[in-house]
Amino acid sequence: MAARRFSCLLSRSLSASPLHSLGRNTGKWGNVNRFSTAAAAVDELVTPQVPITYTKHLINGQFVDSASGKTFPTYDPRSGEVIAHIAEGDAEDINRAVSAARKAFDEGPWPKMTAYERCKIILRFADLVEKHSDELAALETWNSGKTYEQCANSELPLFVRLFHYYAGWADKIHGLTVPADGNYHVQTLHEPIGVAGQIIPWNFPLILFAWKVGPALVSGNTVVLKTAEQTPLTALYVAKLFHEAGLPPGVLNIVSGYGPTAGAALASHMDVDKLAFTGSTETGKIVLELAARSNLKPVTLELGGKSPFIVCEDADVDQAVELAHFALFFNQGQCCCAGSRTFVHERIYDEFLEKSKARALKRVVGDPFKKGVEQGPQIDVEQFQKILRYIKSGIESNATLECGGDRIGSKGFFVQPTVFSNVQDDMLIAKDEIFGPVQSILKFKDIEEVIRRSNATHYGLAAGVFTKNVHSANTLMRALRVGTVWINCFDVFDAAIPFGGYKMSGIGREKGIYSLKNYLQVKAVVSPVKNPSWL
Repeated sequence: MAARRFSCLLSRSLSASPLHSLGRNTGKWGNVNRFSTAAAAVDELVTPQVPITYTKHLINGQFVDSASGKTFPTYDPRSGEVIAHIAEGDAEDINRAVSAARKAFDEGPWPKMTAYERCKIILRFADLVEKHSDELAALETWNSGKTYEQCANSELPLFVRLFHYYAGWADKIHGLTVPADGNYHVQTLHEPIGVAGQIIPWNFPLILFAWKVGPALVSGNTVVLKTAEQTPLTALYVAKLFHEAGLPPGVLNIVSGYGPTAGAALASHMDVDKLAFTGSTETGKIVLELAARSNLKPVTLELGGKSPFIVCEDADVDQAVELAHFALFFNQGQCCCAGSRTFVHERIYDEFLEKSKARALKRVVGDPFKKGVEQGPQIDVEQFQKILRYIKSGIESNATLECGGDRIGSKGFFVQPTVFSNVQDDMLIAKDEIFGPVQSILKFKDIEEVIRRSNATHYGLAAGVFTKNVHSANTLMRALRVGTVWINCFDVFDAAIPFGGYKMSGIGREKGIYSLKNYLQVKAVVSPVKNPSWL
């Protein structure tokens, strides 16, 4: 959020966790420090006092059932219990939504409205979100498992700030007058691109809604947005508030559903003019191919990462430990830019490791609605089991499990904060995006080595650098092949700061002035000038 760092729910028959299946008293993890939180801390759950009002698609300003009549359950990751049943979209629902968006763009008032009128509607919307922030924070916590304090104190204020920021751009989008050789008047027009298809993930449902919907609408476009099937509730709620603020029907349409059906239909739709996707690199490749094979629509992608967090030898170890802990464990580790490769200079490695282990053991895991809880459950059973498989892989690769490594409680998807040492670059836990509370601490000797190892990845989303030396900071900020470098800070997500990746971490940038370019076409207009007084 502005000027500070961005911080402050299927109980099924699960397979045994790695430590259950491997035993507890042999190998490199025989004397591991066990995480101390009692199971009761996650078994005694708060009952959210917020109604579930919106469960249908929002198409052309109306909440409607899916064309097939199908629904799917959305779950509370704290317990695995069903929260609500949501309309399940497929290709026909996407067709209905795209038709509404196309009509709203071609015939409706939104792109023809003055920029100031668009600005006022967006500002009214932001005010309504602020008014309903308690309900929205509760819904986000209930549906995603992130802590209520994080939602209420960080994410909702940032959401409002993002829409204030984009509203301010409404009457500042314009073209240029261009000098040309000869008697010609040349101007450029910046025009809305048309119908924008948008697909958002489950780890930051509200924030990513703002990152995508904000620049698209302020530029005069219309939108069809597909929510993540795990977290549909808040997008439907805020879309209703947008219409209360005066947004014309058809300008913003929300369809919930699964990627292979609704997502694929949106990505390949011939009447969608622009596509934006946030999610895994593997899915991003599919989205890009579908867009290319249909109408060659332009695509922006914000994808995976394996970000290095580099702790130089001059660092204040206590401060570095706390920031590295935040960089990895924030949002249950479910963050594309998480500092998931913690590189520590060899001279301070042992001290850093002991203090990092102690900090992880103190991390408060429990019901995310309870005050003081730092970490809630992972999003669902699939992600939960994936994390445990990676922990098992780390153990089998002979990394040292310093703490954690197991589930917490008997229900829900709570994972102990986990720390590995003696991690090598060729291990899966050092190469793959785990998307969970697993910190890998690696040792390095000098700046040249850590630059080479940090860049030896298919990803290039972000990096963290912790140092007192301005020359080290300058060297690293230029050498690291990533879209964002945070120096002595991490996860600073101001509305004006662009975000996106190098290499297989994505295409294009979101937030800031750069995001507007994703939703605009540039048209050159040339006309002759007879007997000009000047050129």
